[in-house]
Amino acid sequence: MIRAYKFLLRPTRRQAVALTDMLRDHCSLYNGALQERRDAYRHASKTAVRYGGQSAQLKEIRAFDPEQQGRWSFSSQQATLRRLDKAFQAFFKRVKAGQTSGYPRFKGVGHFDTVVFPKDGDGCRWDSTPDDRPTRVRLQGVGHVRVHQHRPVQGRVRTVSVKREGNRWYVVLACDNVPAEELPPTGGTVGIDMGVAHFLTTSDGEHVANPRFLKAMAEELAEAQRHLATFPRRTRQRTKRHRAAARKVARLHGKIRRQRLDFHHKTARTLIADHDVIAHERLNTVGMTKSPAPKADPEQPGGFLPDGAAAKAGLNRSILDAGWAQFLGILADKAESAGRLVVPVDARNTSRTCPECGHGAKENRVTQANFACVRCGFAANADHVGATNVLNRAGLVLCAAA
Repeated sequence: MIRAYKFLLRPTRRQAVALTDMLRDHCSLYNGALQERRDAYRHASKTAVRYGGQSAQLKEIRAFDPEQQGRWSFSSQQATLRRLDKAFQAFFKRVKAGQTSGYPRFKGVGHFDTVVFPKDGDGCRWDSTPDDRPTRVRLQGVGHVRVHQHRPVQGRVRTVSVKREGNRWYVVLACDNVPAEELPPTGGTVGIDMGVAHFLTTSDGEHVANPRFLKAMAEELAEAQRHLATFPRRTRQRTKRHRAAARKVARLHGKIRRQRLDFHHKTARTLIADHDVIAHERLNTVGMTKSPAPKADPEQPGGFLPDGAAAKAGLNRSILDAGWAQFLGILADKAESAGRLVVPVDARNTSRTCPECGHGAKENRVTQANFACVRCGFAANADHVGATNVLNRAGLVLCAAA
């Protein structure tokens, strides 16, 4: 199986400057290749520029600019050009499908945060000093950078990526042939219902509290964002105070993201360790967090009918703070590694259907938290009912597959 390992880098001050220069030059290469494609299309001949032609120009570019573009790995620069080519392929695919097509845009230096080395040993070397106790990764033009390796790497390292998050640097290893770490069978099955009041509720009646990391830091984050808003949004050169304000906002968002990721990993691991089969709702979080479309008021020109956008915005914020999509992705990955089975089921009416008599109606959901069947009188917590129905539907799915 394929697995990614992410480790914190501990570069020296000189290495941190070199890493920043590497990102800046790759960003310049990306934007230059994008500009060439735009100019070729705007020309009367409508010339098509593709990856092969742009990759063939790299040798001349590196010879013309040896102090910048010539310093870095040739393969990593090819990967940057492939990244642009994939963006155009996705753009044309959306155009052909009739979807909303966003044309590839230029990258700002502060928003180009990843450089990929397609092959270990070509411009980079993982564990470049095996005789030394601290692990290091060698990057062309940067040197041997110390790595905080908190767990062993299994399998064969295929690609190495360097990523910047705020003021931190990470190395991401993509490995294949990683052996699965199957857990002993427990015989347990469970259904889970995702929510906002509780992060999830199991079919056994257990509730996992929603930590609400964003809400816990909302005041501090709002203060930092208000301070950042006092500076001009578009400027050629940021002042020292402007850069410090932007770093503070990024640092707070990074802390919230890491807290949420840690919580998701630990919660998913607990479910995987205790159950062989885990059923969950198939959720479309992108559609669930869309803002309602405004509706014009026919009786008042220029006015709009009330659509509950403010209340919907609060619900959307809570759903995104919970991070359902990220959690379910982590749960699926851990289940594959541990030899467990994850079954997604249709989420429609799971909290409105009585698990005793099977009657489904919106009147069964008395309040957000309470369920009372209007036919047989069965009453329980609405999230518990939803988790029970999810588990029942998973049994039908498994029977149909068998």
